[in-house]
Amino acid sequence: MFRLKSLLYNTINVLYVFSFITSMVFLDGVDGKGILRLKPQGVDPSFLTSKITPNRTFIVDINGPENYRSIQGAIDSIPEYSQDWIVIHVKKGIYREKVKIPREKPNIFLRGSGSTKTIIVWAESSENNYQSSTFKVEAPNFVAYGISFKNDAPTGIANTSHNQTVAAYVGADKVAFYSCGFYSTHNTLLDNKGRHYYDHCYIQGAVDVIFGRARSIFHECEVFVIADKRVEIQGSVTAHTRSSPDENTGFCFVKGSVYGIGQAFLGRPRGDHSRVIFAKTYLSKTVRPEGWSDWNHRGRTENLYHAEYNCYGPGADTSERAQWVKKLSHEEAAPFLSTDFVDGRKWLFVGH
Repeated sequence: MFRLKSLLYNTINVLYVFSFITSMVFLDGVDGKGILRLKPQGVDPSFLTSKITPNRTFIVDINGPENYRSIQGAIDSIPEYSQDWIVIHVKKGIYREKVKIPREKPNIFLRGSGSTKTIIVWAESSENNYQSSTFKVEAPNFVAYGISFKNDAPTGIANTSHNQTVAAYVGADKVAFYSCGFYSTHNTLLDNKGRHYYDHCYIQGAVDVIFGRARSIFHECEVFVIADKRVEIQGSVTAHTRSSPDENTGFCFVKGSVYGIGQAFLGRPRGDHSRVIFAKTYLSKTVRPEGWSDWNHRGRTENLYHAEYNCYGPGADTSERAQWVKKLSHEEAAPFLSTDFVDGRKWLFVGH
């Protein structure tokens, strides 16, 4: 009887723990392939919609009777240079199409049903990063919520230009992504120009996972690096381009986490004044002890602004960091810790 009670007690405990874990995490990915992630704790989509106060809503449903089965079809039907915000509500489904928000279509809120439910996917490898991208936004005042963008082209030829498989190209000013996912086997997010805000997003790739010359904040975002052992650098979270100290650009990671499979650098420079800051971020053992690399950089390193502030985790030890890395004080880090870095008070509907 005692053994039966003990077995019953242990079974209840196991079921309780399993129930707790499944209530806290879920399998995130595309086409059934994914990793275990914490549930996003980002902005509520209804609250975001209420802040935007749209003039009109278009509904896209690949499986249903709505007016639009294609996301691009809904975008194409929006009048050019509309001064009013328009919501494109994309129901759950896998949308196999390339999607572009052209510069003459500002003020669009692309609202998905969750990053594991609404997925835009295409497969293209190209010599040109822009051309390869599954999703492009070139119009100002754009917001996306609860959508995954994926380029599922197979990994290209290492150390050649035939290896560009970008998931998303962001080339406009005042762009925000909330609770979105970005997936590629190589360079994932071309964060090219403008002021951008990423909140509770998941970004997965290998080398130069996030690259470009934009001014962006990544708030509580997860970056998952799958090292490409065919390439010398194997893995790098960022490759920011900045050629002059007069360029007010940079990538700021505030809170969030970096982890993955294999080892990776936090970044490598493109330009002598490349600027990337990791603050209050969990760094797993995936992060190499050197932290940063000057791989393929033919310029000088003394003007690079690669910096860390109050990070934690097994990859956060700075004792063996590259010699140019800055270890910031609170006062030095302060300008990078809020949305003021991207002038967020002037244009963000919701920010930290």
